[in-house]
Amino acid sequence: MIQQRANFDWMLKELYDGVPGIEMIVVLSADGLRIARYAGDPDAADRVAAACAGLQSLASAVAQEIPTSDGEMNLVVIEMNGGYFYLMAAGANAYLAVLADVRCEPGHMSANMRDLVVRIGSHLTSPPRHSGQTV
Repeated sequence: MIQQRANFDWMLKELYDGVPGIEMIVVLSADGLRIARYAGDPDAADRVAAACAGLQSLASAVAQEIPTSDGEMNLVVIEMNGGYFYLMAAGANAYLAVLADVRCEPGHMSANMRDLVVRIGSHLTSPPRHSGQTV
């Protein structure tokens, strides 16, 4: 679970303020449930979180085909007309997703996301849920 939610929110805001073009930041569990968000619509954040579970699974499956890989997904970047999507592993069973417009510089975004994950990765850990358990 996320510890000290208020402190966590300001850290997401710091990423938002530090990288031009961010539209939404979503922290999610491996099974696609939104843990937290900064900016953007809450319903859209839920849809993004659900989609990220599939992307993470697909990226991990592809990673297993690389002989020198441990099969874990670290970062997925999708460039679209009008913007970018980033999905980064952010702790055990947790991920950080960012949607950004064309003002975003991809290298700057990746570096800032990685810095955030390093600083607060232990707070982003989402323990596995058991049958019948809700968040």
